[in-house]
Amino acid sequence: MRLLVTGGAGFIGANFVQQTVRERPDVTVTVLDALTYAGDRASLAPCAQDVDLVVGDVADVDLVDSLVAGCDAVVHLAAESHNDNSLADPRPFLRTNVEGTFTLLEAVRRHGRRFHHVSTDEVYGDLPLEGSTRFTESTPYNPSSPYSSTKAASDMLVRAWCRSYGVEATLSNCSNNYGPYQHVEKFIPRQISNLIDGVRPKLYGTGANVRDWIHVEDHNRAVWAILERGRAGRTYLIGADGEHTNREVVEALLEIFGHPRDAYDLVPDRPGHDLRYAIDSSLLREELGWEPTYRDFAAGLEATVRWYQDNERWWRPHKDRTEQRYRALGR
Repeated sequence: MRLLVTGGAGFIGANFVQQTVRERPDVTVTVLDALTYAGDRASLAPCAQDVDLVVGDVADVDLVDSLVAGCDAVVHLAAESHNDNSLADPRPFLRTNVEGTFTLLEAVRRHGRRFHHVSTDEVYGDLPLEGSTRFTESTPYNPSSPYSSTKAASDMLVRAWCRSYGVEATLSNCSNNYGPYQHVEKFIPRQISNLIDGVRPKLYGTGANVRDWIHVEDHNRAVWAILERGRAGRTYLIGADGEHTNREVVEALLEIFGHPRDAYDLVPDRPGHDLRYAIDSSLLREELGWEPTYRDFAAGLEATVRWYQDNERWWRPHKDRTEQRYRALGR
């Protein structure tokens, strides 16, 4: 298989590419990535000799067409994905998440290629903090930020191109990923890097918001299961039953570092901050036989801490600029 991976130098993408090269030697990988602040050539260093990296814009019609023409399948991971950034400036989110997805869909339609679109559970909005309700494939969309609204729009484009043009596409909506190579602007690596630097972690509001965590390797194996065995036009939710409040995550990190569990600070909440995410991944498990391997969140978190401790050279260049942006937002 000749595989085109968009956003392959970002967090999930780089892990996906590394896993693919490591576990599937029969797959030839081309990465298309704009190498914005969230994409890093260094994230592909362990497999650089086995990957063709093309630096470019996913909304560049001619470039995308030439790359899609030369592949058998596309895994679309390219996205602007940080909520705080979308609140400050939504325009790049429209360009990449909406126009970029449209550009890819038109290319795979012209060339008859297989397409898998990676999305987020944030398109569904949020759930009450109390109760056991979870998102399913039939949950109505209710996005609450510029980021999630542009991802919802991209999902709808994929569904429409499947139905109207017969594009062979699948979609996945996933819960919050964690693991190696995640930018330090994100919740878990920001807390880890702060603790490495001796800085107290920060929590929005009261820290009661709930996220459903999944290790990035589990997510990416689910994507491969969908790519190989998923039914065209179908949406699959990817989750590993990893619900934890943000406060519980910070307390677990403080414990790993040997600090008191209450050694954190509260900062003003983010506008439109979703209360709770929770994924029902029954369809994925029952139809495609996927199961997570990182079932122990505490063990996965500890392994992630070790990775950031051992790979400071990777994240350190991004840290100062990230914290400057947070300070400007008062967070």
